[in-house]
Amino acid sequence: MVQVGCAGILVADMLCGPVEALPEPGQLLAVDDIPSKAGGCAANVAIDLARQQVSAAVAGCVGRDAAAETPLGALRAHGVDCSGIVESKRLPTSKTVILLVAGQDRRFLHSFGANADFTVGHVRREWLEGLSVFYLGGLFVMPGIKTDELVDLLGFCRSSGIVTVVTVAVPLPFDQHRDLARLLPAIDYFLPNDDEARLFTGKRDPVDQATALIEAGARTPIVTCGRRGAVAARGRQRWRCGAYDVPVVDPSGCGDAFAAGVITGIIRGWDMAAMLVYASALGASAVRAIGTTDGVFRADEAEAFIASHRLSLEEWIAD
Repeated sequence: MVQVGCAGILVADMLCGPVEALPEPGQLLAVDDIPSKAGGCAANVAIDLARQQVSAAVAGCVGRDAAAETPLGALRAHGVDCSGIVESKRLPTSKTVILLVAGQDRRFLHSFGANADFTVGHVRREWLEGLSVFYLGGLFVMPGIKTDELVDLLGFCRSSGIVTVVTVAVPLPFDQHRDLARLLPAIDYFLPNDDEARLFTGKRDPVDQATALIEAGARTPIVTCGRRGAVAARGRQRWRCGAYDVPVVDPSGCGDAFAAGVITGIIRGWDMAAMLVYASALGASAVRAIGTTDGVFRADEAEAFIASHRLSLEEWIAD
């Protein structure tokens, strides 16, 4: 039985590098390979969950083209149910070229493609029935996702006992504060990074951001802060954890791996402290290999890593 439904962005990633520097205009730089791999929030989280022995299904859109086989093939290879994925009749599969340059942040060339056709209507009620968790990745960059419809869907999940987890991708300028205000009370776990949370709240400190999200109606916000760890809030409870130090090959997919760790904790009934430690381990492991999922720990690897590496963690009650 499928435990988690993952909906949202599906991408065929093409990864180049890492290289020491980009070529000058007119120059040719030879690389060993330019692999194509699955990408996008929904695909990444589903594959990462499969690596934790958590069964997952995906809902999303791809094109009627050869590139669709990149995410579809990877998902099927990991045993992910792809019955919720539909083909766009008008748009190609989304693609991203990721340029990896040593010592620099990634550069992206992106074609949004079929993700623009994905709507709440593609998440069928019968597909949701029996799930323990529903995850939506890429909120705010999918134009087909309408707030009224999503509020209704999240309400169905809550009435059916399905825990909801949502991550975002924020376009600039961000002008959807009213939509966020309507959605936050309907979401069980809301996972922005600190840059996104600053746009939402106007606060710079992640503890203040999490508090502001609670005050805005969020049930359990978890703000990720890269190498500075993460902050979580629920009611007056607050948690802050550090980040594991792992040599970086490619940071793509870290946030999605962290989300998969949170979902794994929900499925296994862990408390917040255990959930943050596991999510941090998965997020750190994603940097170990080129691509969004190849470096992510499997369950036994994560458990061994956590047992042999200490992570700072504090918990307190807010004033």
